[in-house]
Amino acid sequence: MSKTDPCPFCGNVEFVERNVEYLYSRNDHYLFVPDMPAFVCLNCGERYYKGDALIKVEQRFKAIYQREEQPDRYLQMPVMEFEHDS
Repeated sequence: MSKTDPCPFCGNVEFVERNVEYLYSRNDHYLFVPDMPAFVCLNCGERYYKGDALIKVEQRFKAIYQREEQPDRYLQMPVMEFEHDS
């Protein structure tokens, strides 16, 4: 995606570059990135990530789960099981 492409969800062409929270997951493993660079649509809020940033996250994820690197820190978070109405 480039800055001139319209948002595929709403067609808006106005975006802002921001650092956002991003949760990467693969095979029931997770990596939280609290400051992921993204383009955010000013109309619908959809986020678009730069390819090089995604590649960097994937590489770091792989290195952490193969125990080649340590994460910057660990977080604990509550989990909620969603109860479906019968």
